[in-house]
Amino acid sequence: MSRGTDGGMLVILSGPSGSGKTTICTRLLADGDYERSVSVTTRPPRAGETDGKDYWFTDREDFLRKVEEGYFAEHAEYCGRFYGTPLAPLKEAVAGGRVVFLVIEVDGAQQIREQFPDALSLFVEAPSPEVAEDRLRQRSADSDAVIAARRERARFERTQADAFDHVIVNDDLDTAVSEVKEIIETERKARKGGR
Repeated sequence: MSRGTDGGMLVILSGPSGSGKTTICTRLLADGDYERSVSVTTRPPRAGETDGKDYWFTDREDFLRKVEEGYFAEHAEYCGRFYGTPLAPLKEAVAGGRVVFLVIEVDGAQQIREQFPDALSLFVEAPSPEVAEDRLRQRSADSDAVIAARRERARFERTQADAFDHVIVNDDLDTAVSEVKEIIETERKARKGGR
């Protein structure tokens, strides 16, 4: 169960690269009493990313060992890199009544929903595939080959949107942030009232 004793819950933010899910999460973390689950990845850090804050960066061998040890609540390979969410901190946060964001891809989101059926799942989408690609190019972190792989993967991810509790079109960042916050707080109040 992902429901805590005092309004704790997991909030999945998923969607294609360039949808703005990480930016929405960052804004909400600065504006509310939320936390973000720190994922483990085998991809190299981007400019400005800090180990242990943005991601835990590791190599493929260490990651696969953690998979065998049952360390992850979910894990997936995405465009040739592994990503995974540590399980223990999720359980602790929810039990402690905290709202925790998981910014993960759609395969990982499905794994989380299987383990934590009460998780609130939000699919974030750019207003068009072209806008998503423009955002990827603006952050200048990925090569053309990586962007092409992400664009191809996005086609599949968009077909999964109906599996989520809510779909947010991130056309205007302020509006998207407000929409996500309203959904979370409405759900949080309903869960507290339902005890």
